[in-house]
Amino acid sequence: MPEKPFTLGLVQTSMSPDPEHNLDRAAKLAEQAAQDGAQIICLPELFLTPYFCQREDSALFDLAETIPGPSTARLGAVAKKTGTVILASLFERRAPGLYHNTVAVIGVDGEIMGLYRKMHIPDDPAFYEKFYFTPGDLGFSSFATPFGRIGVLICWDQWYPEAARITALSGAQVIFYPTAIGWHPSEREAHGAEQRDAWMTVQRGHAVANGVYVAAVNRVGHEKPATGGEGLVFWGTSFLADPMGQITAEAGVQEEAILLAEVDPARQEDVRRGWPFLRDRRIDAYDPILRRWLD
Repeated sequence: MPEKPFTLGLVQTSMSPDPEHNLDRAAKLAEQAAQDGAQIICLPELFLTPYFCQREDSALFDLAETIPGPSTARLGAVAKKTGTVILASLFERRAPGLYHNTVAVIGVDGEIMGLYRKMHIPDDPAFYEKFYFTPGDLGFSSFATPFGRIGVLICWDQWYPEAARITALSGAQVIFYPTAIGWHPSEREAHGAEQRDAWMTVQRGHAVANGVYVAAVNRVGHEKPATGGEGLVFWGTSFLADPMGQITAEAGVQEEAILLAEVDPARQEDVRRGWPFLRDRRIDAYDPILRRWLD
């Protein structure tokens, strides 16, 4: 029989220039989400700072921290106090000169259950992540929590069906995407609507194709780098899609929010029985997917 439903808390917030303030606020918002009924709480991508990848600056490596470290200790105390699971996206300092964009999955006992290191690293104007992050080496997997089995991917991973499929095949009932995505202000009027729609559509597609819930957790606010420039306007719109791709909860474009949303394993079971995509996969015919291009 399917497990009981469980409640997610998707924390959509803005970031100040002060990492200590952001950590303190994240801890308080996680506590509030738990008080509101959340059992698994997800923070946005790189929530400790403004999105520093808008420029390449080697001094910004100083923002990184070890895992375990001060942030996982602080959030671990919250997880233990509230009996929740917390997903914390951090700039990980793994070794001198070796850094990752990493989510720490913190369990109800306050300890780290596991890590996911971002696999797909973008390099676009104002998203210069290849300068900072080494691609992940832990692969795609899922984590068994007391509430349900969850998978974690990060932002740019959202565009890759292979990542969602493998995570779903590992048993994930819900895939979380902590995110930092927004508009270039000069492009917003001409392309903003289609960009945001594409972002939501591809993730809803992952939900349908894999029969899973998908939770996207974005930040809000207009962030400009200290060196100048138009910056980025983050478009919020954190949401949960069910296994049929239906949006069951959605936050606004500009406001901060704690979005509560339910995951029902019985819904997943029902959808997969009707649309058995995993059953009908032709795994004997998919070797070409491992090639860069079919010449």
